Amino acid sequence: MKAYPRFLRVMVLAMALIVATMASAFAAEANWEQGYVEAEGTGVAPTNAKSLAQARMLARRAAIVDAYRQLAESVAGVQVDSTTTVEGMMVTSDVTKTQVSALVKGAQVISEQSMEGGQSYIVKMRIPLFGATKSVASAVLPKPAVKEPFPAPQKTTIHVAVNVKPGEPATTAAEVTQEPAQSAPAVQAKQPTAQTPAAPAKPASSAAQPSGRANFQTTVAGNYTGLIVDCSGLGLKPAMSPVIKNDLGQPIYGYKNLDYDKVVTNGMAGYTSDLSRAARAGSNPLVVRAIRLDGGVNPVLSTADANRVLIENGATGFLDKTNVVFVR
Repeated sequence: MKAYPRFLRVMVLAMALIVATMASAFAAEANWEQGYVEAEGTGVAPTNAKSLAQARMLARRAAIVDAYRQLAESVAGVQVDSTTTVEGMMVTSDVTKTQVSALVKGAQVISEQSMEGGQSYIVKMRIPLFGATKSVASAVLPKPAVKEPFPAPQKTTIHVAVNVKPGEPATTAAEVTQEPAQSAPAVQAKQPTAQTPAAPAKPASSAAQPSGRANFQTTVAGNYTGLIVDCSGLGLKPAMSPVIKNDLGQPIYGYKNLDYDKVVTNGMAGYTSDLSRAARAGSNPLVVRAIRLDGGVNPVLSTADANRVLIENGATGFLDKTNVVFVR
């Protein structure tokens, strides 16, 4: 190895350390689509290393410590639910703090490389978000005391505009209560028009024109293999324990409804930005559109769509299998 004056070696190593620090500041991230937290740590050998072998060893050790730091920060920022992060759980629970610390120290080395003739080192390390052991989920998700059943579909009320006399504009509204899991009821009203509502609406005292869904699904329609909830454009943030709700604010899908071991191993839902990468939902998924988000992480469906999800799940059990994908 060519010898350089000491001050030049110090300057080169100092610059390398600055560049490495700047690069590593943005390296750690949680990849929700692939299901892991990954960090790339960098380290530089001290100037007083007595040999090339020692320099390489010390640089590698520094890179691993840097990766640990980044992984710890990234894992701490993982959203558990709409109000809790891993960091928040660690503050309130010494057990969780110990488990997360052990998880970080047990991170898997994915790749490593010696640079600058052994004077610097790069190590890439990874922690799975889900898995039966050594995963973020196994460290932070509490086991429910009991498994709760999925809720029953909700009754909904729609407004159907009717005429008082033939040929006159609609001036009143007939209310029809739809019973989930039955055939859609026919509207029995005096001299009804052929108008069909576009979506469910909340009961109203006025004779406003109907709005909402005309074809409310009340019977099992298809042999669905999974569920895709389209949340694109809503700013959905991934979480370990998301909840799907209806627009009445009632949860229809949460980890308390599922087998705990299955949730820890597979997660409750997959995340993707591309429908073509939603294989988790199977070959014949039921696709619904979220109308808004609750807490930034929980998709909210119309009551009609939420009922349809529950009814179809009763036939094929895709929610029980966690065959759920959220499109961001």
